[in-house]
Amino acid sequence: MNKKSGRGPAKGKKDTKKKKSGTSPNRVDQNYSQDEEIRINKFIAHAGLCSRREADQYIADGLVKVNGKKVTEMGTKVRRQDVIEVNGQKIQLEPFVYLLLNKPRNTITTTDDEKGRNTVLDEVENATGARVYPVGRLDRNTTGLLILTNDGDLAHRLMHPSYSVRKTYEVETERILSDEELSMFKTGIPLEDGDAKGHNVKRFMDAPKIFQLSVFEGRNRLIRRMVEHFGTEVTKLKRIEYAGLNLKGVKMGRWRYLRQKEVNNIRELVKLETLDFKK
Repeated sequence: MNKKSGRGPAKGKKDTKKKKSGTSPNRVDQNYSQDEEIRINKFIAHAGLCSRREADQYIADGLVKVNGKKVTEMGTKVRRQDVIEVNGQKIQLEPFVYLLLNKPRNTITTTDDEKGRNTVLDEVENATGARVYPVGRLDRNTTGLLILTNDGDLAHRLMHPSYSVRKTYEVETERILSDEELSMFKTGIPLEDGDAKGHNVKRFMDAPKIFQLSVFEGRNRLIRRMVEHFGTEVTKLKRIEYAGLNLKGVKMGRWRYLRQKEVNNIRELVKLETLDFKK
């Protein structure tokens, strides 16, 4: 991983790089005993690999093994001591970890990059000691709020269109959009893959090229394509809110753990049970 000066928790947050797994108050240990039986799809999701629904697909495709034997029954139960492999990769249960990153420009929203470009995991420098993954994507030059976690169920639901999770952006355009053009965001912009609507559209009066809007979907390059409909381009794009979270106190390129209340708020938002941090 690249070592960059100034990386790490937001100012005022204690550096957690050297803490061992499970020592952070914002980790949630998955307190299963060695002999407790767990459904295989739940085990895979809680190992941070994917959602339960995606785990079911791995099982259906014959890509899951338990103790060296292929598993095809969805209801199969396993124990913590079993050896679980998904598509040739051994997995194990880890404490849930939740991070909020203020993503800088020129950063790829992937876990690694074959061209050696900076990734969001370079920004957090594997500080948690756990495997975490970005929830959704931001374009290379889009900045702002990104969640990283190993909670597969939460990540899946935050990205799934049926849960309509709100995302708010600050947009700067090459030319000033007229009031009529801004109002069209509210009625719907025709795109090749269907109309897209913006909500709570507001112009910055002291900077007329900049406006703010919210969307409840996550199509590829959605905001940029909506702006391009008017024959101009986005020059700066920043996500300032996501699922009720904001960037307050987190400078560009910095990150922090989500607070316990924040974790449970977003889990409730996507109809997941809350977690007990006192275990």
